[in-house]
Amino acid sequence: MNHDHGMAAPPLSMNGTSGMHYGKKMMMMHMTFFWGKDAEILFSGWPGRRLGGGMYALALIFIFFLAFLVEWISHSRLIKPGGANNVWAGVVQSLLHAVRVGLAYLVMLAVMSFNGGVFLMAIAGHMSGFLLFGSRVFKRNMDILSSEKTSDLPPMSC
Repeated sequence: MNHDHGMAAPPLSMNGTSGMHYGKKMMMMHMTFFWGKDAEILFSGWPGRRLGGGMYALALIFIFFLAFLVEWISHSRLIKPGGANNVWAGVVQSLLHAVRVGLAYLVMLAVMSFNGGVFLMAIAGHMSGFLLFGSRVFKRNMDILSSEKTSDLPPMSC
């Protein structure tokens, strides 16, 4: 009995890519990590092949910044403790959570381009952000020993 409902998986080529037809255009998707500046990250045609490697470098900086921003939001204290309006604090906390999750999903989607440079920049952005905002490197001893909350948002978990 045939259960594929007439749908066949696209064949894999020898270089680890899979092709899908969209109208008259053939779209290639990588299924393994690859190195190179000719990648599509987050948006169709971006960074593309414009300006040599300049747009690719800009894309890598953008991914680094997104990952860094996720760590900053995860360890920030933007809501003042002891405020009188818990409803407003809850709304701000929920908005911060939504922004953090949205940025984390953008980083995940960028890494799903399977470009090695994008993967390394995402890791470097998360590491740098955690080093500056989450680790003990820049904290005073009193901050480390204190039992009070260190950020507005709970830790990210899978």
